[in-house]
Amino acid sequence: MTRASGRLVAAASGILLAVALAPAIAAAPGATGGTPPTDASGITTRNGQEIYRQFRDGLATPTCGPEVSARWSKHFAAAPKRLAKADANTLALFGYVVDNLRKSSLPTEYALIPFVESGYKPAARSPAGPAGLWQMIKRTARDHDVPIRNGYDGRLSPVDSTRAAVRYLKTLHGMFAGDWRLAAMAYNAGEYRILGALKRGGQVARDARPAELPGLSGITRAYVRKLHALACVLTAAGDDEPWLQALDRPVPRLEVVTVPAGIDRIEAWAAANDQDAERLRRLNPAFADGRIRHGATPARLLALASAPTGNATAQAAPATGEAAGGN
Repeated sequence: MTRASGRLVAAASGILLAVALAPAIAAAPGATGGTPPTDASGITTRNGQEIYRQFRDGLATPTCGPEVSARWSKHFAAAPKRLAKADANTLALFGYVVDNLRKSSLPTEYALIPFVESGYKPAARSPAGPAGLWQMIKRTARDHDVPIRNGYDGRLSPVDSTRAAVRYLKTLHGMFAGDWRLAAMAYNAGEYRILGALKRGGQVARDARPAELPGLSGITRAYVRKLHALACVLTAAGDDEPWLQALDRPVPRLEVVTVPAGIDRIEAWAAANDQDAERLRRLNPAFADGRIRHGATPARLLALASAPTGNATAQAAPATGEAAGGN
């Protein structure tokens, strides 16, 4: 997301990422429905295979033929292993992005953009300037109301950046007649470049041939090939029984909660809520040195949240607001 422009409204409050209670989207293998499962510590979880099914079910282009790029298929061959790695946060983050896209009625091909941009690493930084899961430059972040201030870079917040990215992708998806390929190219190059290419090529969005659009860079043209190849790599992984078994495990859910004004350290919030502070810090690099800076509005975080026990230390944010990326 290097040159994109658009109009997004986002709250400029501090946000931290962790795992919280949220309703199940679909029953995981072995689940009986009703109350979401919890682990021994009471953390709300879902089965990793459920996340994968939600991704597969949300693809706009689920078929993979000979047009799939062999080069990019090889490049992303290790992506399934990243998702299956039990000691990483990748699958939980992937599930968070997939959930936001599904709730916004967007294709899950867009959930692969952070794979392409950052390898799903919230703290990723490029020497050229982009940062975070979605690799936003500062100008793009400001255009989309991602807060950047002293001690807080919202590009490094999976919540701030995902909220902005999903809103922008929804705008692009509508602008380009629901063609995820054109929207992805616009996300990479900016919508006006794609609109100009359509005009020069005598095409319209509802019946476009993206591969034939004139005047676009090789990087922008390759963007769609990358995403489709990665989607096909993950789709093919579903035929690998050992890989599916590796996904058959509890994965924490991600959702926003509010941090009381009196708590200004991740460690303090973690201690009050029986959570792993180090994991929260890895998930939330936007909070430099683990410090939670409160602004005009309460700081909010996505936290390793247990099933409701009456503890008011953290209040869950409305699910509808987070689904659309609006906090």
